[in-house]
Amino acid sequence: MKATLIIIQNEADHETAKALVGKLMRSREADDRARMVAQARLIEAYERTRWPRKAPPLPDLLTYLMEQHGLTRADLVPLLGTASRVSEVMSGKRELSMTMVKRLRERFRVPADLLILASESVAA
Repeated sequence: MKATLIIIQNEADHETAKALVGKLMRSREADDRARMVAQARLIEAYERTRWPRKAPPLPDLLTYLMEQHGLTRADLVPLLGTASRVSEVMSGKRELSMTMVKRLRERFRVPADLLILASESVAA
């Protein structure tokens, strides 16, 4: 299959590029597989620019994690220090310290980057 790469500058290009990847996926030729990988990277770059990911606000992230693990605010006291610190963090008035990040990361098995980015959004 003869195909060129599509530089994505708008939604129409994006749709065309996704269709091309679909066609290239069905090919068994090495050249087409290489084009597919390259086009997929162009699609990914466009999507990251068009729809950048944002860290959720820290209180929302912690609420979600607590719900997933069946925890209450009281269960966060050993991780964050005191009941008043839990309240400050959950209300968005306090950022996480690195010690808090480490404890939360270990308890919930989430990347520290996610906690740090969410905590930095508190300061903004």
